[in-house]
Amino acid sequence: MTQHFTDADFATAVIEASKTKPVLVDFFAVWCGPCQMQAPIIENVAQTIGDKAVVGKVNVDEAPQAAGQFGVMSIPTIIIFKDGKAAQTFVGVQMHDDLVAALQKLA
Repeated sequence: MTQHFTDADFATAVIEASKTKPVLVDFFAVWCGPCQMQAPIIENVAQTIGDKAVVGKVNVDEAPQAAGQFGVMSIPTIIIFKDGKAAQTFVGVQMHDDLVAALQKLA
């Protein structure tokens, strides 16, 4: 199951959590068509990866600070955090297997 991150909890739920296991964050907006295509893929990634990583989403309209802090200019943007830093970034709709492979490599 995916988590929902906000500006208020981003530092703890993403940055700090990534020091123990990878955290995948899908930066999206409700009005974004490609983001809606990406949403079920992210849910499947969360189910596939289980407790080996944290998988969540950030609505860029509700959490502009988090999006701005990591230079999110296009959505969907997916960033995998590891050891408190952005380790890998994907822009545009991504396939399930590519995201799972990236998480497994960082786990």
